Amino acid sequence: MSLLDAARQVRENAYAPYSKFKVGAALRTRAGTIFQGVNVENVAYPEGTCAEAGAIAAMIAAGETEIAEVAVIADSPSPVPPCGGCRQKIAEFAAQDVKVTLGTTDGDLLETTVGALLPGRFDMSHMDKV
Repeated sequence: MSLLDAARQVRENAYAPYSKFKVGAALRTRAGTIFQGVNVENVAYPEGTCAEAGAIAAMIAAGETEIAEVAVIADSPSPVPPCGGCRQKIAEFAAQDVKVTLGTTDGDLLETTVGALLPGRFDMSHMDKV
């Protein structure tokens, strides 16, 4: 299964009763394992979870820590990039040149990289004096 197909498939399981905006994400680790996540809304809106964060949590729970590729899909007129918080979460586990594919349910695709999504990212090197 392709990474985009994994994101497309899991998107159907998203819990979005308030916004009706379902998002699916899939990531492949350096070891080749695919992890999936969906957005999970909550009536207490800030308590929801993004699809990308869910996929990262599944990866960490399985004991892996290195993202090799990411795919995100949503039913929108144009490809939807991860929110700022998820960009930072992805950057924690991925190199700047890691490919990120953003897609729509209609098949529109945009390929980018972690570095292009989050230029000037904050990372461990900024904490060298701590």
